[in-house]
Amino acid sequence: MSEDIKNTEKGGISVEIEHIFPIIKKWLYSEKEIFLREIVSNACDAVTKMKRLASLGEAQIEDNPKYKITVTIDKAAKTLTVSDNGIGMTEDEVRRYICQIALSGALEFIEKYEGSDNKDGAADGIIGHFGLGFYSAFMVSDTVDVITRSFKGESAVKWVCSEAGEYEITTDYYRDERGTDVVMHIMDSESEFLDEYRVRGMLEKYCSFMPVEIYLSVEKAESESVKAEDNPADETVEPKPVNDIHPLWQKNPSDCTDEEYKEFYHKVFQDYREPLFHIHLNADYPLNFRGILYFPRLSHEYDSLEGQVKLYYNQVFVADNIKEVIPEFLLMLKGVLDCPELPLNVSRSYLQNSGYVAKISAHIVKKVADKLTSMFNLEREGYEKLWSDLKTFVEYGCLRDRKFYDRVKGAVIYETTDGRYVTLDEYLDKAKEKHEKTVYYAADATSQAQYISMFAAEGIDVVVLDKMIDTQFITIIEQENEGVKFVRIDADVAGALKADGTAEANEKLAEIFKEVSQNNDLKVTFELLKNEKIPAVLNISEETRRMEDMMRMYRMRNGDAGDMKFPTDVSLVINASNPLIKRLGDICDVDEAKAKKLAKQIYTLSLLAQRQLTADELQVFLADSFDMLENM
Repeated sequence: MSEDIKNTEKGGISVEIEHIFPIIKKWLYSEKEIFLREIVSNACDAVTKMKRLASLGEAQIEDNPKYKITVTIDKAAKTLTVSDNGIGMTEDEVRRYICQIALSGALEFIEKYEGSDNKDGAADGIIGHFGLGFYSAFMVSDTVDVITRSFKGESAVKWVCSEAGEYEITTDYYRDERGTDVVMHIMDSESEFLDEYRVRGMLEKYCSFMPVEIYLSVEKAESESVKAEDNPADETVEPKPVNDIHPLWQKNPSDCTDEEYKEFYHKVFQDYREPLFHIHLNADYPLNFRGILYFPRLSHEYDSLEGQVKLYYNQVFVADNIKEVIPEFLLMLKGVLDCPELPLNVSRSYLQNSGYVAKISAHIVKKVADKLTSMFNLEREGYEKLWSDLKTFVEYGCLRDRKFYDRVKGAVIYETTDGRYVTLDEYLDKAKEKHEKTVYYAADATSQAQYISMFAAEGIDVVVLDKMIDTQFITIIEQENEGVKFVRIDADVAGALKADGTAEANEKLAEIFKEVSQNNDLKVTFELLKNEKIPAVLNISEETRRMEDMMRMYRMRNGDAGDMKFPTDVSLVINASNPLIKRLGDICDVDEAKAKKLAKQIYTLSLLAQRQLTADELQVFLADSFDMLENM
């Protein structure tokens, strides 16, 4: 045996109370207000344990006991008290669970009365498993009293501890009923926690759905009490609990009505609008979580930033919008998730590395996709009415998650310019004879009305893709559907609306159009279009325009508006079938100045049909129009 091994000594780290208490006081939780959640949770556990022992025949209780928790504010005494009528503690238990930091009575209770496998799930309601929560009271208190009497019938015990960690225990203390009072003597610097509205807000935030009724009581000053006695109108009404002990997500979906879902939504999220629809999640083994997700009604395509998903642990609020649990593209949703497998004091790092969380996230994505597909298949008419609100969310989800796309691709629909809704397959099936595997779309039904009417005259459907995200979305659709191409209606007019025959080019006329356009890169082509009334139309390269859209989005994301220049890859299609163009061809040979005026007017009209004119373009166009009218 080596000398190193012979001289080895083993031991345990020792931490003195006067050193650990200052750390607990300042750093136990990032938000001080969480102390109330912890103390009320402990009271809730005490009641839950009492119920469990009674059900096992381990404790004798009164008939139909009314279990409750009372939070009492006493400004005069500067105390905040949390009282329960739960299991209580004996002197020995006070020494074990209160005097020793991080020894959890919940764990010992579960091991003793539930067994390691907990087959019937009876211990699921036990909140605290770690033992540190009680000491959060010292984050706002300079002294904490615990007055407790066990259900076993022994006399009550009073435990008093200072912020320095020094305590004293008084036995044979008087307390008539079983249960526990935790009296927090609030420090002067934390007086906000003696304000009724502040405390009520904390209870509503963290304890709104705890499984034991919670009441808030405010001790009135002597002058207020005298006034109330003199004025019968001030008589106290029957108090109401601040929480709902049976939250909707804990019920079976078949037992819930649409009105209950809407009422719950309005209450929890303070949103006056009606949600589009909801998804009730009820996952058992191996995931074990419940919740309700709502699709809010969107005002615009950026409303996704306003979602709110509340995370709960056994009906105790933990946090808002935990991105590790909810996929990014679902953060626009509003809802609640109750995940009893997560620790109450959950951390970002834990969530990021938790396999359980990853499975929850995947399950939620699947359920959302299943809901959308089900609505499309079973309630298509109603689904179509909601599509304008769902469209941006679905497209963004498809861009972010391939599995989500695979599940919902059959439920993606497109609105046509005449108000109908079609799937990609339905559109392509109708189009296979005229424009196989080509989907024509409009980005602005108003400014592109002329193009739309030309396509409509030929019986060609045009879908509306008017959101910035559409450019990215259709690129994905093209990649996933071999041979399919989305083309904006101002990108391929000649290809879609060309008549039979070949048009003869007029080079001189082409040069005149280039000159009046002031665009040397303008491509001028001559085609025979089916609609003879249109003298000319502008075509913009689909690839060029998509690049322009991408650059615009990039500039917006980086806070730089930049110069939104008109795409350079533009071609002017001259309709050789149009009578005016035929006359213009003759005029340019005898009166070039007049031909230029007419060409300028035709070009500007084609520009106006494609986009809004700039201020300078509009001024010149109006002046030329008035001049032409005067000379008629």
